[in-house]
Amino acid sequence: MRRIYLVTHAEAQHHVDGLVGGWYDSELTGRGLLQAERIGSVLAGRIGSEAVEVYSSDLRRASQTAERIACRFSVGVQVDARLRERSNGEADGRPQAWLEERRVPLPEYGDRLGHHDGPAGAETRLALVERLYPALDDIIRRPVANQIVVSHGSASSYLIAAWIGMPMMATDRGFFPLKSGSITTLLRNDTHFSHQVVSLNEIDHLQGL
Repeated sequence: MRRIYLVTHAEAQHHVDGLVGGWYDSELTGRGLLQAERIGSVLAGRIGSEAVEVYSSDLRRASQTAERIACRFSVGVQVDARLRERSNGEADGRPQAWLEERRVPLPEYGDRLGHHDGPAGAETRLALVERLYPALDDIIRRPVANQIVVSHGSASSYLIAAWIGMPMMATDRGFFPLKSGSITTLLRNDTHFSHQVVSLNEIDHLQGL
């Protein structure tokens, strides 16, 4: 059996400030640091003394979350820029209202993956899935039964799609809404080789923080 614990980074400063995230490199808040510690504690209880690898987006809010988790297992963090959130180009780091005033709405039909939202330099969803799918492929080729992957909300949704074998071009409509600090558990069943989602968007561990 292989288990991948997919973690969305904890609360970051851009959440509090109402700024666009994307590639804007904000840090965790004090509350976010506590959330990361709590996530590490939960995963340590589930994995125990078994071998584990920890992967993370290179953006600070993800890598700071991953570092606090990795400390629980006395392992390092393997950073991969392909696990980043989708870039919003020139909108990153600006107020959310600035982006909403300029956003080109996603069409209901047509080339939804190739749609450009408007801000200069923004990634399409197709560009996002084209880097996330190979990143996950590289992770699951590793011969380790337990892996922790720390990424971002939208990016993590597409990582789930990649895990269950959804073709890239079929990801234009499916979406898994994931909250900051959540844990999603993915399982490979070695009896019939299925890729399962055994828990989705767990946030009970964040209560009281």
